[in-house]
Amino acid sequence: MFTRRSIRLPITLAVVMIGLLAVLIVGWVLLAVFGALADSRSSGIYWALLSVGTTFMVLLVAGVVTYLALSVKAINLNRRQSNFVDSVTHELKSPIASMKLYLQTLNCRHVSQQEQAEFYRFMLDDVERLDHLINHVLDAGRLDNPSDDDQAEDVDVASLLRECAKTVCLRYRIAVETVSLDLEPCVVSAQSVDLDMIFRNLIDNAVKYAGSDPRVEVTLRMPHQGLPAEKLAASHRIVVRIADNGRGIPPAWRRKIFGRFVRLGLELERKKPGTGLGLYIVRTLVRRLGGRIRVQDRPQGPGTVFEVRLPGSLVSHVPEADGTRGG
Repeated sequence: MFTRRSIRLPITLAVVMIGLLAVLIVGWVLLAVFGALADSRSSGIYWALLSVGTTFMVLLVAGVVTYLALSVKAINLNRRQSNFVDSVTHELKSPIASMKLYLQTLNCRHVSQQEQAEFYRFMLDDVERLDHLINHVLDAGRLDNPSDDDQAEDVDVASLLRECAKTVCLRYRIAVETVSLDLEPCVVSAQSVDLDMIFRNLIDNAVKYAGSDPRVEVTLRMPHQGLPAEKLAASHRIVVRIADNGRGIPPAWRRKIFGRFVRLGLELERKKPGTGLGLYIVRTLVRRLGGRIRVQDRPQGPGTVFEVRLPGSLVSHVPEADGTRGG
């Protein structure tokens, strides 16, 4: 998940600053010597050394400021990593402890068939929770590898959104009507697994952070509907909006939430499970596909809208079901 690139810049900057400091010390010594011996012949050298020394001093100060900024960034990253460890530890221990309790109960005493069925259902939920956590970590690690454009295909985004909504509703055991869909047939050239990760994470977040009576709206549109049909069929940008009726996201956090390991609030005080990797995965994949994502308030009532714009095209018919669906 982490690369050498994150430490290469601070090390290079530190080496450069040490070199500048050494040159600056030597230069000021020479400047003092020429200053003491200054006459009509050496005054030009004196002022040249003074100019070079001043320039090096400015560069050194700029390097120190940059290094300080990188250090603060590293401290914040370490804090988020610690938050991530707390989250993953909790996410691992809770389902394991739950499954252990159910298995011990089944092993130590006789339970009715109805209780057995409930225990097995609860244990299956715990296994799915662990699987979801592991997939998030693996997906985040996979982002460091370059994408293979040769594996891109024309993906029917409307069908993929339907499958993502269905998968999320099954995971949370809610009615499929909870996620309302208003979709136009659009196609995006990409790897289907990347689009699946983007929209499944966004719909999952919308359902998870919706209100007590969750309502999630997913729309898929092609902008510039006033253009002639022949121009609409050409390559444009599709717009996917995923709105929930939750508490919303404060404006100050709308850029920060896409960072790695970032979650609102304190880790041990949260009621919703998560790792802080979902939106980081979404933003990275959207940028890799040449799109952009932004966060807005819901136009009417409380809630949040995530808007994703991707290069795509409008199609005149819905393609037959094929390998473009996500899992």
